[in-house]
Amino acid sequence: MNVIGISDLVPTQTQGKILCCECGSEIEPNPSNMCVDCLRCKVDITDGIPKHGNLLQCKNCVRYLSPPVAWIPAQPESRELLAICLKRIKSALQRVRLVDASFIWTEPHSKRVKVKITVQKEVEGGTFLEQTFVVEYVIHNHMCPDCHRVEAKDYWNSSVQVRQKAGHKKTFYYLEQVILKHKMHQNTTKISQKPNGLDFYYSSKQDARKFTDFLMCALPCKYQSSQKLISHDTHSNTFNYKTSFSVELPPVCKDDIVCLPKKLSQQLGNLGQLLLCVRVTNCIHLIDFSSLQIAEVNGSLYWRHPFQSICTPKSLIEFTIMEIEIVKQRHFKSGQGVVSNKHVLADCWVIKSSELGMHDEYIHVRTHLGHLLKPGDAALGLDLKNSNVNNDDLDKMKGMPDVILVRKVFADRQRRRRRRNWKLQRIGERGSSVDGEEGYTEFLEDLEEDKEFRKNIDIYIDGEVPSSADETEFPSVSLQEMLQDLSIKDDVEMEGES
Repeated sequence: MNVIGISDLVPTQTQGKILCCECGSEIEPNPSNMCVDCLRCKVDITDGIPKHGNLLQCKNCVRYLSPPVAWIPAQPESRELLAICLKRIKSALQRVRLVDASFIWTEPHSKRVKVKITVQKEVEGGTFLEQTFVVEYVIHNHMCPDCHRVEAKDYWNSSVQVRQKAGHKKTFYYLEQVILKHKMHQNTTKISQKPNGLDFYYSSKQDARKFTDFLMCALPCKYQSSQKLISHDTHSNTFNYKTSFSVELPPVCKDDIVCLPKKLSQQLGNLGQLLLCVRVTNCIHLIDFSSLQIAEVNGSLYWRHPFQSICTPKSLIEFTIMEIEIVKQRHFKSGQGVVSNKHVLADCWVIKSSELGMHDEYIHVRTHLGHLLKPGDAALGLDLKNSNVNNDDLDKMKGMPDVILVRKVFADRQRRRRRRNWKLQRIGERGSSVDGEEGYTEFLEDLEEDKEFRKNIDIYIDGEVPSSADETEFPSVSLQEMLQDLSIKDDVEMEGES
């Protein structure tokens, strides 16, 4: 006996279908009573949305204009470029719902950008219609305000004037390399050369202030700022100023002999008053050639107790080493500071190279170059006994040495220059050179002789890769300290060869 349930007696309900009121095809019921094809033919939800547009691109910095005034860097088919394209038709897209947007590939040099956009909108009686269309943008070359000011060459809002009153400009060559390493020259509108230094021009005060703070960290300098009123709007109470920052560098450079005030020498660890400047970085590095004591004078300490050089490298004369003896036992003074481990104290007997062979009277010298000098070598030094130096602190001293040796002279500078297998980058075509070619060559020699001096400088391989086993009698830069100077052109050629 079969049992029939109540649910079996109720017939199943199936959804009926209707005919499209336009084409008569069978469709499921909807509020518009039309099929999708007929609905698309009758209703266009993209009506009012522009299918063509323009993009403004700066031909110098390759940035795009993002309305109203912002210039944004954007790579092809990137999120940033897509946002700029959609922002161009933002007002027209407010009537529809944006579903998807993507790029259609175009030839890179065609100056065309195509964007495929999918939108959705509710039409007659609650029916949602989705439609896809393409918007084509044409890229027009333009120049952004920043590049326009740079091309003008004369526009600037703030300037930084860097000055140094010294006979040679080795400090400026070092400053140029530090600026290149940290890319602090990118926001400048112009760099001009002046008799005692350089002028850096900026379009905004913030960039000039940032560069001034960088100089205060890179070198022991001080600065003063001033403003000049250009215009004044009485209605809106706005003022237009031009700001200038005057930065003064200490007149002490590498290989200068200085005479410290007695109070300052005692404050630095009971140093001698006659010292030699071995390098100038963020501090002035001094060494006492008679005891190998070293001291670092920062900017704030120097400008509280300023001191001058009693001679420059141009005043040095050449001496020949006749005999040398290493000092093994040294006397330490009370309160003595740090002693250098890179130098060796020695007693030397020297004679002027111009008087060599004329007499046998040698001059006794105590020097810090015992690790470099040997009999027969030449060294540059100051003949303090026969020189005329005007310095108040020097006049008060007693028991001054007759000769002060500064640095060793390496023979055959032309051969040394030919064997140099490294180079430095420069700012612009001629760089920020404030001295002749001779001064720049001496700066390169200083880098080769002092490893500590080239720590903050990027050195690049010049020509063929040097061999690490190449032994030379000249100081040189190791291969580990060199960088490979690659460019985009080199990368493209390497890919083509592969």
